[in-house]
Amino acid sequence: GGMETIVLLGADEVDLSKTAGATVIYVGSHGDAGASRADVILPSAAYTEMAATFVNTEGRVQVTSRAVQPKGEAREGWAIFRALSDVMSKTLPYDTVDALREGLRENEAFAGIGYAPGAAGAEALKAVPEGAGSLSSAPFKPVIGDFYLTNPIARASKTMAECSALATALDTPVAAE
Repeated sequence: GGMETIVLLGADEVDLSKTAGATVIYVGSHGDAGASRADVILPSAAYTEMAATFVNTEGRVQVTSRAVQPKGEAREGWAIFRALSDVMSKTLPYDTVDALREGLRENEAFAGIGYAPGAAGAEALKAVPEGAGSLSSAPFKPVIGDFYLTNPIARASKTMAECSALATALDTPVAAE
């Protein structure tokens, strides 16, 4: 509540019940809940339709290449935000994905494509100030409830629904005999 504009970047698993007064802009390829609440939808390319840079859970920077052209009016995410920046008179300093990647490499975290952060990551942890929080002895818990249904593409897939059902059945405790 209280926000004038909310931009959802493919976000469909967020509680939007308190956004009644806000203008919601959805940027995504296969929207469901987020897109249904949106006032403006900017269609982005699916992951197979764009060159992307991402960081996996290991901290390894990886790049992908476009497998096919985006469909219809869809654009790559970087191109959507570059165009928006121009409209807002806050033009971002890149016009191609290569120029964007070059800019990212200026940040130490993105300099080593394909390499885990190793010692550099450990050094970053040392920069956390004392008293920033405390560690708990509670075991780690998955953030994602159902891995097989984490996005609109997966939720629309019969195969992923079957995988989800199988995984759920395997997670069900069996009574002792």
